[in-house]
Amino acid sequence: MHCASLERSPRLQRVLDLLLDGRERSTLEINVQARVCAVNSCIAELRENGFAIDCRQSSDSGERVWLYRLDLDDPDTAARAASFRQLALEGAE
Repeated sequence: MHCASLERSPRLQRVLDLLLDGRERSTLEINVQARVCAVNSCIAELRENGFAIDCRQSSDSGERVWLYRLDLDDPDTAARAASFRQLALEGAE
């Protein structure tokens, strides 16, 4: 698989920015809020960029829903997330 570099992909940056709070997000939430189409591909690319992202299927509402969560308990992911936050802050200045 060819994956985009986080540093050069606004698409991946939007998805990661949404996941940085560590909450579970559904495919639909990520699709709408990060404005991306292929959520599963974005998640796979973020994993290739070194982020641990949990995925589980829920059927609480009677429908099958996929939920994604950035694993901030993973030391490498936490470090990468902190670095991304810092870059985002520097870019906003």
